[in-house]
Amino acid sequence: MYEEWVDVLHKTDLFRNINKEELLVMLHCLSPRIRKYDKNEIVSIEGHDIDGIGVVLSGALTISKDNFDGSRVIINKLDSGDMFGEIAAFSERRLWPATVQAQGECHVMFMPPEKIVGSCQNACLSHKLLIMNMLKIVSNKAMNLNRKIEYLSIKSIREKICKFLMEQYKKQQSTTLHLNMNRNEMADFLNVTRPSLSREMSFMKDEGIIDYYRSSIKILDLDKLGECLS
Repeated sequence: MYEEWVDVLHKTDLFRNINKEELLVMLHCLSPRIRKYDKNEIVSIEGHDIDGIGVVLSGALTISKDNFDGSRVIINKLDSGDMFGEIAAFSERRLWPATVQAQGECHVMFMPPEKIVGSCQNACLSHKLLIMNMLKIVSNKAMNLNRKIEYLSIKSIREKICKFLMEQYKKQQSTTLHLNMNRNEMADFLNVTRPSLSREMSFMKDEGIIDYYRSSIKILDLDKLGECLS
């Protein structure tokens, strides 16, 4: 059951530096559940009990929260190999902090958190490394939450766009950016309305700062983009 997903899991941060043979042994020790979801199917609901830490094996998921006015804010988008629920799984309440939904057909693996950090009955050689990897992941996630707070504190729509594009530029090491979200999802992530986002991006295009087509954005003037953040 686990053999077909070993190649995917071997590339994840959770199983970093763990060879495939040891990984397969560890999976039988952890006894994770694997579930298939169809497009738009809900994977987890905000406020419900957590039944395991999720790892996306195939497909893509969106993580979102609902505001009091009924609007939805997309917090993140997950692709194959990404993990979710790892912070809340070790909290006292152990409730899903957000809603997770399948964007298309996908497979998700759920691992019991107590088996990840607990003592290994089979004395897996790499279990200590697994725990260290988990600690690094949780620490990095805390840093990313600070990043989201930074976006919420920025008042200017243009500054939000410039900050987002500059982060993507540094991440992708290219002025041609391929985003894993559409315009609606980008607006939700930046906590702005879709019309406001489109209008400001149109202004930036007219000024020769960027060009775009669908989910691809090309930075034409990196200096001007940086000036928005100074």
